[in-house]
Amino acid sequence: METDIPWFSETSRRKRWLIGVSGGMDSMSLLRMASEAGFSNMVVCHLNHGLRGKGSDGDARFVRGVAAKLCYPVEIGRVDLGSVAAETGHSLETAGRNARHEFFAECSRKHHCNRLLLAHHADDQAETVLWNLMRGSAMCRGMEVAKELRMGKRLIRVERPLLGVRKSDLAGWMRDRKYKWREDASNSVNDVVRNRLRNEALPLLCEIARRDVAPMLSRAAMATDGWMEMMAWALEKAAVRDPQGRLHLGVLRDLPEFLRQWAVVDLLRSHKIGNLSAALLERCSEILETSGPPCVNLPGAGRLRRRGGRIFVEEV
Repeated sequence: METDIPWFSETSRRKRWLIGVSGGMDSMSLLRMASEAGFSNMVVCHLNHGLRGKGSDGDARFVRGVAAKLCYPVEIGRVDLGSVAAETGHSLETAGRNARHEFFAECSRKHHCNRLLLAHHADDQAETVLWNLMRGSAMCRGMEVAKELRMGKRLIRVERPLLGVRKSDLAGWMRDRKYKWREDASNSVNDVVRNRLRNEALPLLCEIARRDVAPMLSRAAMATDGWMEMMAWALEKAAVRDPQGRLHLGVLRDLPEFLRQWAVVDLLRSHKIGNLSAALLERCSEILETSGPPCVNLPGAGRLRRRGGRIFVEEV
């Protein structure tokens, strides 16, 4: 199956890559495929979340052992995720994502590599689209095959070669080759959003629709990518940005409302601002009016500011 995935044939095998490996079927598929495709300069990165005691320690030993057999260097990190979540007040999902980002940033610094492979697949994409819609996304947004993400103090290019592959196909590929992986029993416990979407919501939607809805959700994400390209073209034709990359307030006000909002979204994303909720975008739209506030605080650090007929991101 790996020969049917263009990424493996189109990407340089000589470059160094970090690869996130949990020990589960998804990430072990990616590791094995990359190995079979001849990617020899990879660093296996595993973060032990410490949530399952001996089970988590067993995952780390398993990943270390497979990496050694494949002659890849391995980085094993450890975090007491339960304690971190309790101390920060974050959910386990949010605390886990933040911990992984910090870990990958450290691996990136240590190995002088800003390229990271992750094993998200088509079923993960369907869950992401559904969750984004539930959170109020204006479009069917999903994950991108390649995207630069800020992790800690590092800007890392994340690539997801398996994003168009179904989980069942990955499992079949692994079984055909008799490759082993670790099962995480916590994936079947419906105590976090992702698990409930995977184990409850999507099966129910499939039952209601009398068909597999995952491909339709993935196609919706692909259609959204097309809309985004069209919006970028429209903004370029409108000459909405000045040479410094700031938004012309006068031009913005003449645009249709949706395109005007998209210009602001495009500006924020160009500054690597994430967590663009509907509430945040509504606050950002208020500064387009002279009667509105002159600035809006952004997630992480920085402000969106209006000054001198321009809208721009101000670093703090």
